[in-house]
Amino acid sequence: MRNQVSKIIVLVAIVIVSLASVTFAQPPAPPAQVAPGAPGAPAAGGNVAIANPTYVSIVMETNVNKPAAEVWARVGKYCDIGEWLRVACTITSGKDGEVGAVRSIGREVLVGKTDLSYTYTQPVTAGQPYILYHGTLEVKPVTATTSKIVYTLMWDNSPVADDAKEADKTRRRTQFQTAVDNMKILAEGGTLPPAPARGGGRGGPGGGAPGGGAPGGGAPGAGGRRGQ
Repeated sequence: MRNQVSKIIVLVAIVIVSLASVTFAQPPAPPAQVAPGAPGAPAAGGNVAIANPTYVSIVMETNVNKPAAEVWARVGKYCDIGEWLRVACTITSGKDGEVGAVRSIGREVLVGKTDLSYTYTQPVTAGQPYILYHGTLEVKPVTATTSKIVYTLMWDNSPVADDAKEADKTRRRTQFQTAVDNMKILAEGGTLPPAPARGGGRGGPGGGAPGGGAPGGGAPGAGGRRGQ
């Protein structure tokens, strides 16, 4: 009787070990495939990272004969850029003025803000070098009745040819100093002069991006990637 029980126990143990071996031998299920263009899918068009970036920045500013809070109320909303940069602007995602909001110009994302400033960036675009483009608009109190508008741009200019880097920087500075001067006019209660005619066509890779985008820049064109 004892021998029979022992044999049964051994047989049960053999069966359990065999089943465990089969289970562990099964290969893991392949990961679920993400459809192209769906959230989490890799960007099309290859690697957009830049191996050896060279970051540069420019600062534009002007003094304003108005208190900082009044200046910010007049020109500091996220799509006020449409008025002082003279390009169409709408909020395409999120809420105006909240971190995470996206505006139509360059698909720019609001990534930080204070009571008198905000910072934005342009997202990765498939097939274009990612230049980590950022801009910050700030109004600084100077006295109780005066203030200063400061606009800072930062980007990687390594995709631009060496002999064109200075011209690219000058173009951006000229464009955004005009924008800063326009903000001063508006904040002090003035009226902007007629807008100059914009040149046609697209600059280089990335299309007609005022200030931002890939190297080339140029005037914003229909369907082009526009940015600041």
